[in-house]
Amino acid sequence: MAGRQAVRLDDAEIAEFLASHIKVQVGTLDASGGPHLTTLYYVLDDDGRIAFWTYGASQKIVNLRRDPRIACLIEEGDEYFDLRGVSIRGRAHLVEDYEGIKAIGRRVATVMAGGVDLGADGEAIIEHQATKRVGVIVEPLKVASWDHRKLTALPGQAKA
Repeated sequence: MAGRQAVRLDDAEIAEFLASHIKVQVGTLDASGGPHLTTLYYVLDDDGRIAFWTYGASQKIVNLRRDPRIACLIEEGDEYFDLRGVSIRGRAHLVEDYEGIKAIGRRVATVMAGGVDLGADGEAIIEHQATKRVGVIVEPLKVASWDHRKLTALPGQAKA
């Protein structure tokens, strides 16, 4: 096995990688077709899809209302042989009902707080923020992945 196949993550590795991270780089298309990039906190929904919330008036939501295509990147590593990541191209499904937005927001806020119970004050903030926000669920159409740590396990490969 060589090239891309040698470093690709299997489905279980992808699921573990996505579950172990909290920040995603999100790309949408602006009115001219150019990329608009931003970084957000995310969670996985019950189907393992990336979900996040953001302000309804944000540029990414304006872009997604016009064109639901979205790209997401979750990555880590500083050295070449440590690079790992998952890139997802898909379609964004906007969640605009208050309870749905609040549910995504609660999960994102809990992740951001390190899993700590947010308490009544945190819940009040989430309820208020949910009136201004939109949830986004990413339906993956194409997934690419890599783990360059696997390169050092191949015969004839060594760290440079």
